[in-house]
Amino acid sequence: MVERRPLVEGISGAKPEEEKEFVYGGQQQAAKSTEANRAATVNDQPPSRILPQMASRVPITTRARPEIASALKRASLQRQLSGEQPFYVQEILEEALMAWLKSHGYL
Repeated sequence: MVERRPLVEGISGAKPEEEKEFVYGGQQQAAKSTEANRAATVNDQPPSRILPQMASRVPITTRARPEIASALKRASLQRQLSGEQPFYVQEILEEALMAWLKSHGYL
């Protein structure tokens, strides 16, 4: 088994120049290169309607007034009993949100 040694002993052999380059120099160079890469990436790609992390369905949590939630659930159950599509709450909400987003120019 390897002999354990104190933390101070492990870092005491570093040269001050190397320490400063590690702490300050690397970050400044990385920040400059990151900004250049980000600018190149942004300019090269056309804007997308869907964020990359949202390629499939994502959970959205929101709070609604009780009368809206009750009406939505009632509509869902009545549509399910009568065999009308869409009858899932999620599908009804998606349809309503799509209509609103399109009418306001977001889609």
